Amino acid sequence: MLRVKKLTEIIGKKVYTDVGDFFGEVEESNLIENKVDSWRIRIASSMGSFLGGARGVIIPHQFVKAVGDVLIISRASLPLDESGETVEQTVDLSNSDVEEEVMGMRFAD
Repeated sequence: MLRVKKLTEIIGKKVYTDVGDFFGEVEESNLIENKVDSWRIRIASSMGSFLGGARGVIIPHQFVKAVGDVLIISRASLPLDESGETVEQTVDLSNSDVEEEVMGMRFAD
């Protein structure tokens, strides 16, 4: 049976990737027309290096695989940065134009 959760129950939950890596914690949800559009995730320090030092990302709800005691997100949806450059802002993956930029460019604040 499907259990409906309140958004306030999800804020602060730990977030893991589908391969079992700890990713961070849920900071807030973004709603559009009373539906969850995306999640703002504060990145764990261990994952920040993979994302160029970004402090957070916005993950579209379509990349969330499960919501329960923890959130499980698809690692394939993450813009992993292996160049070593730093990112000083939150990366928004909910906009497809930004998603293309994330894959091909580095951000500066």
